[in-house]
Amino acid sequence: MLRRRLNRLFGGDEGRVHSRTIYVGHKSCPPNEAYIPPKFCDNRIVSSKYTVWNFLPKNLFEQFRRIANFYFLIIFLVQVIVDTPTSPVTSGLPLFFVITVTAVKQGYEDWLRHKADREVNEYRVSVLEDGRRIRKMSAKIKVGDIVEVEEDETFPCDLILLQSSRDDGTCFVTTASLDGESNHKTHYTVADLESDLQYLSATIECEQPQPDLYKFVGRMHIYRNSQEPDVRSLGPENLLLKGANLKNTQKICGVAVYTGMETKMALNYQGKSQKRSAVEKSINAFLLVYLFILVSKALVCTTLKYVWQSKHDETWYNEKTQKEKETNQYLKMFTDFLSFMVLFNFIIPVSMYVTVEMQKFLGSFFITWDKDFFDPEIQEGALVNTSDLNEELGQVEYIFTDKTGTLTQNNMEFIECCIDGFQYKHGDGSSELDGFCVTDGPVNKIQQKAGREREELFLRALCLCHTVQVKESTKQRQDQNDQFDQIDQVDGLGLDHGFLDPPQKEMGFIASSPDEIALVKGAMRYGFTFLGLESKNMKILNRNKDVETYELLHVLNFDPVRRRMSVMVRSKTGDILLFCKGADSSIFPQVRQEEVERIRMHVERNATEGYRTLCVAYKHLSAQEYARADADLREARLALQDREEKLMAVYNRVETDMILIGATAVEDQLQDEAAQTMEALQGAGMKVWVLTGDKMETAKSTCYACGLFKKNTELLELTLRTLEDGGRSREERLHDLLLEYHKKAVQDAPPVKLGITRSWSVAGHDYGFIIDGASLSMVLSSSSEPNSRRYKNLFLQICQNCTSVLCCRMAPLQKAQIVKLVKNSKGNPITLSIGDGANDVSMILEAHVGIGIKGKEGRQAVKNSDYAIPKLKHLKKLLLAHGHLYYVRIAHLVQYFFYKNLCFILPQFLYQFFCGYSQQPLYDAAYLTMYNICFTSMPILAYSLLEQHICIEVLLEHSTLYRDIAKNAMLRWKLFLYWTALGIFHGLVFFFGVRFLFSNPALQDNGQVFGNWSYGTIVFTVLVFTVTLKLALDTRHWTWINHFVIWGSLAFYVFFSFFWGGIIWPFLKHQRLYFVFANMLSSVSAWLVIILLILLSLLPEILLVVLRKPRGPHARQIAAVTPLSYKHLKERE
Repeated sequence: MLRRRLNRLFGGDEGRVHSRTIYVGHKSCPPNEAYIPPKFCDNRIVSSKYTVWNFLPKNLFEQFRRIANFYFLIIFLVQVIVDTPTSPVTSGLPLFFVITVTAVKQGYEDWLRHKADREVNEYRVSVLEDGRRIRKMSAKIKVGDIVEVEEDETFPCDLILLQSSRDDGTCFVTTASLDGESNHKTHYTVADLESDLQYLSATIECEQPQPDLYKFVGRMHIYRNSQEPDVRSLGPENLLLKGANLKNTQKICGVAVYTGMETKMALNYQGKSQKRSAVEKSINAFLLVYLFILVSKALVCTTLKYVWQSKHDETWYNEKTQKEKETNQYLKMFTDFLSFMVLFNFIIPVSMYVTVEMQKFLGSFFITWDKDFFDPEIQEGALVNTSDLNEELGQVEYIFTDKTGTLTQNNMEFIECCIDGFQYKHGDGSSELDGFCVTDGPVNKIQQKAGREREELFLRALCLCHTVQVKESTKQRQDQNDQFDQIDQVDGLGLDHGFLDPPQKEMGFIASSPDEIALVKGAMRYGFTFLGLESKNMKILNRNKDVETYELLHVLNFDPVRRRMSVMVRSKTGDILLFCKGADSSIFPQVRQEEVERIRMHVERNATEGYRTLCVAYKHLSAQEYARADADLREARLALQDREEKLMAVYNRVETDMILIGATAVEDQLQDEAAQTMEALQGAGMKVWVLTGDKMETAKSTCYACGLFKKNTELLELTLRTLEDGGRSREERLHDLLLEYHKKAVQDAPPVKLGITRSWSVAGHDYGFIIDGASLSMVLSSSSEPNSRRYKNLFLQICQNCTSVLCCRMAPLQKAQIVKLVKNSKGNPITLSIGDGANDVSMILEAHVGIGIKGKEGRQAVKNSDYAIPKLKHLKKLLLAHGHLYYVRIAHLVQYFFYKNLCFILPQFLYQFFCGYSQQPLYDAAYLTMYNICFTSMPILAYSLLEQHICIEVLLEHSTLYRDIAKNAMLRWKLFLYWTALGIFHGLVFFFGVRFLFSNPALQDNGQVFGNWSYGTIVFTVLVFTVTLKLALDTRHWTWINHFVIWGSLAFYVFFSFFWGGIIWPFLKHQRLYFVFANMLSSVSAWLVIILLILLSLLPEILLVVLRKPRGPHARQIAAVTPLSYKHLKERE
């Protein structure tokens, strides 16, 4: 890296900045030149964060960047440096505990990363050196090594495929560990290489490492004798990525081009941006309030101390030393202020951070353990990638969902096709969707047929225009687990019309997209069977059971910009044909317009019925046209710079003036319980937006099927079609439509009651909004800045007053823009994005909470999500049950922590008024240290993990309960002030109740007087019992763990007090509590006061629980679940 930067700085070897040269097998090329080995990084993978040497300083630095930890470090240093009333141990020990727990957790996680790195780096691989096969560790592979990989092994680095055991020079890989794609991908060897790689003399010139998994640009120079080197273009189809697995190929050989931390897998390894929950923001706000209270207390006590000293003479038993008399008055005041800060600093709960972290971490296991989330089809359950956002699941206001693979199954089935305007439907079973019906008329003349020649041309197009591979099932491969492969076994598929008998041998299809398999199987229904690709020859079995052979010349790959793909083939007669298939919006402009209308009717009707449609076209190429296209394609593929743009230009030039043959309709069925899930989420007050790249008609029918649009929903449409109506400019029409829709949906809409969404309150006033990508671009980036801002506001207000919003023809970036727009709108609503494909990653990362679906479009969404679930239906329980309970638990935890610390420190503050503001502690140092760590921490942790104030079945059945906690309802200032007032009330009762007892301090039979440590111990005893029993009163769902920690904590306090005061400890200079606790309990008066003060403190709470009427039939229902985790919920049934 240093060398590269120096080269860039001083202008030397500029070529290395953009490309690298690799010598295959470390041989000099040409052979007569000297070989100077280039320096590249080795193949070691390092994903760990720390080493043994830097762990301590680096981890401490990171932890003290947190404000709370830094604050307590300052307090600890003040106690060490300044003569403070409490020992440094009181602050140092809790801080040490917090830092240690966090360091151990982070150290363990990093140790796991080290362990994983070691497994990868020590993995044994085969390398070819001088014709010999040598086994070496993966970490020792160097760029230029020729590596041999066998079937089912993982590629140890990024390789260029040189040789394959398959006759056609291909190999199959799965990239599940990279992008999650479980489908087989086909990769190709570099053409015309020596069969014995020992004699290969070649160099590879390719781009510098970059993280895009689907891009690679390079070329290979092959040297033979003294001739000019042959040049071969290299693309992503030649590159085998580290982490991918070799499938259905016995072995391959490849040359290492990127190694170690320069592989695409390593470059894609990055930590996700830290998302902060609303609860964290509330904690910080509350901390500021308590920090203000702390500073105010210290200022009041410091001021009153000097007022008191000015009115009272210096006492004989507390004379100032000469040094104290000579100290600067202002410095002494500042020191006193710091001393009071130290005395009262326990009002800031440092241990709360540890408890919150543990609650989030341990609580996330309940999602993983939930058996309801287990999917038998993929044999997986839910996955938690980020436990920091558990409570956000209970605060969601907007849901942004993808359509394909999320609302639908991404399980494609060929339904029908249209050839020259005539419909061909295999079998029966057309169903009507809400709001749509099939139009009668010429469209439905199924009996009429196109000409036989056109039929066969269309079916040949389906059999040839794809990247499907045929896999023959053999006994040797029977034991392979192909469960996750996109393989549809076609075993004796019956065909209609007597076109063809079932295939004699069992076949399977391998493809990177389920659409392509559905189309190939659709062609089989009508008599054309794709037999496979052998040595660039595609074979088809036609209706007459004759085998047709076509030479595959070029594949013009699909890309999301063109939205189409093509193949060039040569028939046995020498005719060169181009077959193209793609979305109607991308095919129609490229074909003769007179043919469009008769196909458009079928496409629009199929889209209305919710089917995915593709149009098919073809073109005859003359020898001259093909020669030009071939030369242009080869030239573009050899380019190192702007290769994709050059290829795109050639593709667009070739794919013009085509002839439209027909269209296909493929059904993507709805996910299980999709409609019920959407209804429950809307009932919970959440607004659902569908963001999809599909056509409006297809997406609209899916929204009706899911219940997002009802029959009485009035649809407000803002698409290119509506913008072009009226004959005016699009900008003017956009302005008018936005104003019209705003008046209808916002201004004229009836007022909505608090907590009730319009869709459930007033029938007949439902609005749905539809917008497409082009219109959204105009809204977000208008030509004038004031207009753009105004359009955004109008658009947002319209959408927020609609029950559901459909955004179609969306690019991935536009999905993220919409999420960001809503996320940053007024009120900062909590957003959730859910999707299953790589095109959903941007919106998943943008939303407050990102959910990935473990679907068929790969695991890229799952890897970038905060939570992953197998099916859409699981979202209902994740939000309505888990989310609701997580939020209630952590909200109670936060409020309770501030309350118990205020109860703890208020008597200490009041005590200063009775001890001449001398900074005398009320409690012993051991009590100060142990209060938050041992005596009161475990009960609230158990509560925050196990509490179910309403049982799960009721939460799922009554989705409206979710609204009760919406908009951070349990952490609002009103409730915070209630808990603060309760803490003040209890603190006053503790202090003045015990002071009333001490009006006569002779509390024992022998007349012995109790002292200040007895006073503090009685206050502390009442405090510990009251705050623990207060939590017991709040607990609605009791388990043996709750009983154990609540009564166990109280028993531990009593045991510790006896133990601490009953032994002479040699390391203590002053043993203040020696037999104080035992003496205290020997007094009947002390017992009476302790019991009375506990009852008096809790009496208002008891009366409130007894007298308060429940707000709803299920508002205070006690959970009937006896097991401790959701893991066992199903076992009860």
